[in-house]
Amino acid sequence: MTASNEIATERRGTAPLHQVNVLLYSDDITTRDAVRAAVGRRPAKDVEVEHWLECATAAAVVSAVESEPFDILILDGEAAKVGGMGLARQLKNEIFNCPPIIVLTGRPQDAWLAAWSMADLAVPHPLDPIDLTSAVSLLARSSRRTA
Repeated sequence: MTASNEIATERRGTAPLHQVNVLLYSDDITTRDAVRAAVGRRPAKDVEVEHWLECATAAAVVSAVESEPFDILILDGEAAKVGGMGLARQLKNEIFNCPPIIVLTGRPQDAWLAAWSMADLAVPHPLDPIDLTSAVSLLARSSRRTA
């Protein structure tokens, strides 16, 4: 953003646009579709999802996070074989400057498991679009990258 754009933005009173790249992990395509539909392209007025990468296996997630920059990871805690909570803990322990993680838990009572997993936020099933967009927007605003 140029200095003149920053000044114009300040005068209008609008916040800068936060563009994010999101990695979405779930072995269930209906869960991935539900998350993308809930978050949409603009989860908030000042937040835009620039790119989605969907992964169906934990190995694909680890490979992607090691090779590409992501702003937010959304991991399904109910995924089969390797759940998102265990994967979140692994990523937080193994990846330097691991991106913020949202874990989708099976129920609200599983928030303690999300805390154990070192996830930044947890959103329970059934997915509430308002909760999910709020979580994505909050983490996007805390991201270092803006348009």
